[in-house]
Parts: sequence; C-alpha cells; structure tokens
Amino acid sequence: MQSEKHIFDDLAKMINGVAGTMAGAGREAEASMRERMREWVGGLDLISREEFDAVKEMAAKARAENDKLLERIEALEGKSALKKPAPKKAPAPKAAPKAAPKKVAAKKAAPKKATSKKTTTKKTTAKK
Repeated sequence: MQSEKHIFDDLAKMINGVAGTMAGAGREAEASMRERMREWVGGLDLISREEFDAVKEMAAKARAENDKLLERIEALEGKSALKKPAPKKAPAPKAAPKAAPKKVAAKKAAPKKATSKKTTTKKTTAKK
C-alpha cells in the first residue's frame, strides 16, 4: 500500500508542476502579446491620455480667455457708442432742373482726296 501512495503523490506533484508551467507560459505569452501591441500602437502615432488631457485643459483655458476678451470688447464698444454721437449725414444736394439733352451732331467723315506724288508748297514772303 505504501507504494501506491507514492504513485498518487508523484502524480499529484507532476500535475501541480504542469499547472505551474502552463501558468508561467500563459503569463509569458500575455507579456509578449502586450509588448507586440505596444509596438503596433506606437507605430500608429497615437497620443497618450496625459497629452490629451493637457491639450483639453489648454483649450478650455483659451476658450474662457476668449470669452472674457469678447465681453471686454463688447463693453468697450458699448461705451464708445455712448460717447460718440452718430455722424450726421450731409444734406442731399438740391436737384437742378433737368436740362434737355444736348444733341450731338454726328460728324460725317469727308472722303479723303487722292494725293499725287508731287506736292506743291506755297512760299510766303514776309513783308518788311
């Protein structure tokens, strides 16, 4: 009977060792898979959560500052509108009586005279 107990003890130790080995292999596979995923995600050029939160906070501050500046501008424009009276419009010029439209005589082009090759010039003498 003593030898049968050793068989069960040895079998239990062997199963326990296999289970430990399988758990270690599982942890190693998980770590390897995480490392591969980090490399793959790192190649995608994604941002981290901390960077996203920092940019989100900066945008919120900029939006709040923009709103404050907009309120200041509106307040200043309101004050300047109270100080400056609206510019007066110049009175419209009186309309002159309408004159009859001028008739423009159309000039007819006189036909050009044919010129000869020889040209004559008049000589004038000055009287003394």
